[in-house]
Amino acid sequence: MKHYLACAALAAATLVLGACGAQEKETTTETVQTEETIGLKIAYVELDTLMSQYQLYKDYSEVLTRKGNNIQKTLAQKQRALENHAASIQKKYESNEFTTRDELERAQASIQKEQTDLAELADRLQNDFAMEQARINEEARDSIQSFLQNYNKTKKYDYVMIKAGDNLLIANPKYDITNDIIKGLNKRYKIKPEVAEQIKETN
Repeated sequence: MKHYLACAALAAATLVLGACGAQEKETTTETVQTEETIGLKIAYVELDTLMSQYQLYKDYSEVLTRKGNNIQKTLAQKQRALENHAASIQKKYESNEFTTRDELERAQASIQKEQTDLAELADRLQNDFAMEQARINEEARDSIQSFLQNYNKTKKYDYVMIKAGDNLLIANPKYDITNDIIKGLNKRYKIKPEVAEQIKETN
């Protein structure tokens, strides 16, 4: 969604700058009439509302939450196993149970390898999670853009912006099409079987 926010912020800045430039010129009747004739048709969508009410986001949020929890659980288990192993070797060392230095070095090497393996596992799982997030964001973006293309065949908006926080300094509520977009998106949305199965497993 960063791409959306960047585009919306840029568009907002462009409109603000355009408004500032217009104030420097003397307003005439002819200018007003021209602006009314050529005027842009603009609408906006509330990002927070879209993400909280579009069923695709809600479904994938459950999937990502489950994946994130599983990653944390896996890494925590591996970390505890490593700590227990290290503690047992330390105890064995303090009790003079190692008969040779070579045996001690092999035990220390095994701990170091487990630490390296755990770090690599954490990186791999986190990268996989980030890639899944990116894939979901792309799927959601494509879904929204595809819907808006059809939606706009009749609405004929020049711009449909994303409103997130205060990135749009002024937004007239009459140009808010959020509910209309969410209603249309949810009506068209069909959950993927594999996603439904993953959600079912979490309940």
